[in-house]
Amino acid sequence: MAPPTHFTLNTGAKIPAVGLGTWQSKPGEVRSAVAYALKDGYRHIDAALVYGNETEVGQGIKDSGVPREEIFITSKVWNTQQDNVKVGLEKTLKDLDVDYLDLYLVHWPVRLVPNETSELFPLNPDGTRAVDRSWDQSETWRQMEEIYKSGKVKAIGVANWSIPYLEELRKKWTIVPAVNQVELHPFLPQHELRAYCDKLGILLEAYSPLGSTGAPIMTDPDIQKIAEKNGVSAATILISYHVNKGAVVLPKSVTEERISSNRKVIELSKEDLDVLDQLAANGKAKRINTPLWGFDLGYDDWYGPVKKSS
Repeated sequence: MAPPTHFTLNTGAKIPAVGLGTWQSKPGEVRSAVAYALKDGYRHIDAALVYGNETEVGQGIKDSGVPREEIFITSKVWNTQQDNVKVGLEKTLKDLDVDYLDLYLVHWPVRLVPNETSELFPLNPDGTRAVDRSWDQSETWRQMEEIYKSGKVKAIGVANWSIPYLEELRKKWTIVPAVNQVELHPFLPQHELRAYCDKLGILLEAYSPLGSTGAPIMTDPDIQKIAEKNGVSAATILISYHVNKGAVVLPKSVTEERISSNRKVIELSKEDLDVLDQLAANGKAKRINTPLWGFDLGYDDWYGPVKKSS
């Protein structure tokens, strides 16, 4: 059976299974990448205010000629705007030059307090991040629920949220997050988080699905072996892994050839999926993205793989 091309959010809306990630895509490159991706058949763009390139993403959308209503656009409220989500949303809508978003996420369960050092990454006098540990994330979510009711966003969700943080938010939410976008790949499969989100009807989205220079997943021998067996690239295996497991996947590239190839998804056998699912447990566990917030966000592997007790 062919893998799905779309998933259904808990709002009933359809979301394309593969989207173009724009994190770390430089201004100047991202405009042409977005335009090319949409002309090539993508219908899902993942953006964020903190990426610093939403104006160019918006220009790329216009350049593509694809009607706005055919494109699923996601953005994220940044940590320094958690006390006024509406302001963050208005800036994103202005920069993207759109009237609404299909999905708006709380980028991290961390509030930063802006000061004279920086608007986006403020620091304390000792050089640590200016984090407000007393901030109640349910207040951020209350504002997200308000903008959802306003119609300016068609769905709301979270990013980088662990089970303990979701459990805390669950005590006060009146709208269940549609999505939890997290780092996800065979070295960080997050099986428990997946099961938890599935139970609540929260769709997982995978960022950094191809790893990074610090976690060379694509050169892993086990993944290479599965790629050879299926006659495709390691990237196709890693992207297909998520769609086969029921998660949206957000590969990022600014190269036309890779943008095109990253859209390819194949069906994987249960045997292949089992091998991929077990790589982390077999000693290859690796988390790539761990910003210096000063705490672990409820992840027991934030500071390194969890050692098994003998």
